[in-house]
Amino acid sequence: MTNPIDALLAEKGVLLADGATGTNLFAMGLEAGEAPELLNETAPDTITSLHQNFVDAGADIILTNSFGGTRHRLKLHHAQDRVHALNQRAAEIARAVADKAVRKVIVAGSVGPTGELLVPLGAMTYDEAVDAFAEQIEGLKAGGAEVAWIETMSAPDEIRAAAEAAIRVGLPYTYTGSFDTAGRTMMGLLPKDIHGVVDGLPQAPLGVGANCGVGASDILASLLDMTEAKPEATVIVKGNCGIPEFRGTEIHYSGTPELMADYVRLAVDAGARIVGGCCGTSFQHLAAMRKALDAHTRSDRPTVEAIVERIGPMRNKVATENTAETSEARRERRRSRA
Repeated sequence: MTNPIDALLAEKGVLLADGATGTNLFAMGLEAGEAPELLNETAPDTITSLHQNFVDAGADIILTNSFGGTRHRLKLHHAQDRVHALNQRAAEIARAVADKAVRKVIVAGSVGPTGELLVPLGAMTYDEAVDAFAEQIEGLKAGGAEVAWIETMSAPDEIRAAAEAAIRVGLPYTYTGSFDTAGRTMMGLLPKDIHGVVDGLPQAPLGVGANCGVGASDILASLLDMTEAKPEATVIVKGNCGIPEFRGTEIHYSGTPELMADYVRLAVDAGARIVGGCCGTSFQHLAAMRKALDAHTRSDRPTVEAIVERIGPMRNKVATENTAETSEARRERRRSRA
């Protein structure tokens, strides 16, 4: 397998991934309840514009419009028989934008969770999950995706199934979890344990990390745990643009371009090699993140306290407590070694 991420990292040091797909598509006309993946066929110009705006803002990696592209998610929209076609089209649209760019832009095939629980908690077997992910990733590969970008995962078994599918299809892969439940994923995975999820598979990931979650401060705290656990790893962080809040019936995100620029600086200082935005991150936010990344010289590794002071309070109280306890344990270990 080729490794486009390491090649571009060798050139640039840190890469900027794109921003939000869903929230930007809502701003561009997607209606609540509609499947974004169907827009690859019904409104390809909208998806082209989404990718082009992120490239213009400075993204080194763009994610295809295929997050819900497994048969299980598409079945909710009576499109389970179009998995290959919709995913191929998603990759083709992104590929066309990347190929026109004046610099190298990586096309990453977005692979989200199936929405099903694996046995024994649910009805889906591990092999069925691998097959479903492979079906999706085959379409993404056919359309020109260079990497399978497995994201917003909660269950370690589902991450592993998606990774096995990518290997079967012949695409390199990355994966990220969403640490949105007391500092863990919904299924209990801790940030420090993200690295070992696919141990034993014949191909290692190109990068691992976190995306989405509950806010920029929380995901940066998770980043500290991930980079401390394995400093040599290529760690990805793709956080939400501040905190979501309802204004009437609409969700707005509190993050300003200035906040997201500081988030990038802190992420780099904390050891991230790929930084991007998730829900709420607009083209304007990403442009500010690009400017901050280009001007930043890596500084001292931040503490959780410094992150909270600069970015705002953590929303997950238990996560804050767990992180504080972990920091104290680390200090105790250092004292004992002295």
